[in-house]
Amino acid sequence: MKIRAIVTGATGMVGEGIVHECLQHQDVEQVLIINRRPSGISHPKLKEILHADFFDLSAISNELTGYNACYFGLGVSSVGMKEPEYTLMTYDLTMSVAKNLSGLNPEMTFCYVSGAGTDSTEKGKSMWARVKGKTENDLLKLPFRQAYMFRPGYMHPTPGLKNTLSMYKYMSWLYPVFKLILPGATSKLSELGMAMINVTIHRYDKKILEVRDINKIAKG
Repeated sequence: MKIRAIVTGATGMVGEGIVHECLQHQDVEQVLIINRRPSGISHPKLKEILHADFFDLSAISNELTGYNACYFGLGVSSVGMKEPEYTLMTYDLTMSVAKNLSGLNPEMTFCYVSGAGTDSTEKGKSMWARVKGKTENDLLKLPFRQAYMFRPGYMHPTPGLKNTLSMYKYMSWLYPVFKLILPGATSKLSELGMAMINVTIHRYDKKILEVRDINKIAKG
């Protein structure tokens, strides 16, 4: 199986890391990234579309067909945000893109980057966890070939990438310690990308993937 993937969030740390793994993988033949601003990434497999409004993809819908995977790495931090604003930029935006893609590519595998601690009940005290939980639950109802919710914890950055967050740059030397004492909460960003590729090719029984699942699947 050859993968033709749409990746969002390529101008951020997570999306860039996913794109990096896709471009290196022999079973990924084409990658389309959709950004609001140029990513600066150049590769023979790569096509980039600049598009400002992710709530309305109608202007580029003709260019979104023929893909069998979407790796959704677009997201915002909840720090300093009220629930309506965070819901708009997390739940509403994600569902808008996903509904569009499920109609255009029903054979698509959709992989969503959620987060460790996400609340599937949608009733907990943590605002971000409730919103992420609702997003996961409703994505799993869409008519994709398959969909997976990825819940990473601490992700060790991929060396050489330019969008690594400052926090991760300063903490990366602690990765061996985190891996030793918190193995169920620690992975590499490269493992997230590899796990997405592997579930697209081989499938996986669980649809909500915690850190231990991600690390296991990444190994093939």
